[in-house]
This record gives sequence, C-alpha cells and structure tokens, in this order.
Amino acid sequence: MSYQSESSLLILHTLRIRGFVQSSEIVVSTGLKLEEVENCLDSFRENSLVSYREGRIEGWMLTQEGREKSQQLVSSELESSGFKEEINSSYQRFLSINQKFLSLCTDWQLRTVEGEQEINDHSDEAYDEEVIARLVNIDDEIQPVCQSLATSLNRFEGYSNRFSEALHKVQNNEPEWFTKPMIDSYHTIWFELHENLLSTLGIERSKETDGNNNE
Repeated sequence: MSYQSESSLLILHTLRIRGFVQSSEIVVSTGLKLEEVENCLDSFRENSLVSYREGRIEGWMLTQEGREKSQQLVSSELESSGFKEEINSSYQRFLSINQKFLSLCTDWQLRTVEGEQEINDHSDEAYDEEVIARLVNIDDEIQPVCQSLATSLNRFEGYSNRFSEALHKVQNNEPEWFTKPMIDSYHTIWFELHENLLSTLGIERSKETDGNNNE
C-alpha cells in the first residue's frame, strides 16, 4: 500500500513544484477539497509560509520560509515512508529517458529542411506522425515509472493519467498539448514530474549528475 501524504505537505509541495498557482489548481493537483485548501493557505499565510500576488496574474506562491518548510516535510516523509530506495530507483529510470524526451521536444518544435532548421509549422503530416510515434514509445517507457512511484508515494498517483490524456490530445490533432507551456501539456507534466523527483530526493537541479537538465 502506498504512503499517504498529509494535506499540509501536499499543498506546500504543489506550490514548490508548480511555482505559482490558484487554489483551484492545487485542488486538481492534490485531490483535496477546496475549503480545506483555502483554510490551509490562510493559515500558511499567517505563518509567512505563502503569499498571494494580486494583479493581472494572481496566485499563491511559497515564501523562502515556505520552501524550507516544504523541504523539511518532504524529507521527513521520505524517511518515514521507507520508500527512499524505490523512489531513487524510479528517478534513475526517469533520467535514463529524460534526454531522449527533451530531444524529441526539440524535433517537435523544429525540423530540418534542406539542411536548415526551421520552426515546425505542422504542415508536414508525415513528419509530425513520425515524432508522435516516438512520443508513444516514450510514453510506454515513462508509464511504468509513474506506476512504480505511485505504488510508493500516493502523491505521484496522477501522473500516469495526465500523461495519457496529453498524449491522446496530441494524437487527436491538438499539437499544442505536446510542448505548450501554461497548459497541462506532455512537456509541462514531464517538467513537473522532474521537479517533484528532485525535491522529493532533496537534489538541487543545478547539481543533478546526468547533465541533461535543460528543460
């Protein structure tokens, strides 16, 4: 049975890996009820763990104290869960796929025509179909990693379905769901999973050893 995270950890950790979000987005990421999320955020703000930015783009974010508290909770959870080795093993499997996926994203955004790279305008159906076929292969590789992570820590449970949904949209002529930022595209989910693994294991991205952290 997978380890169930506490609500406070789920909320702070979601802010840690997503950076800047509305409370409704935290609900989607955590599966918690909106009232519980908003009550926790109010309490966190009173304790200087989070702040709310108003203006053209509004949302919640962690303070430095909040980042430190989030890391403390995550590190403590990893030790208590007894799944540190399993999570690290899944992380290593993720890294073995990571550069291949990042290269694939580049191939989706750019294509070579007469020896010159140009923006992929998605007018070449055969080219796009070949790249999407490679994305299907990537998905076949990452799904077991997601399932292994979810078996260890329950908070990893949503990634498998999110990847599947993004892939389905790409396959159904919605190309923006491959790499577009600010939506739950395949690349957005991939980046978030990477951040989740790094913060769970307490690894700084700048010190990651695979050298392929240019997402």
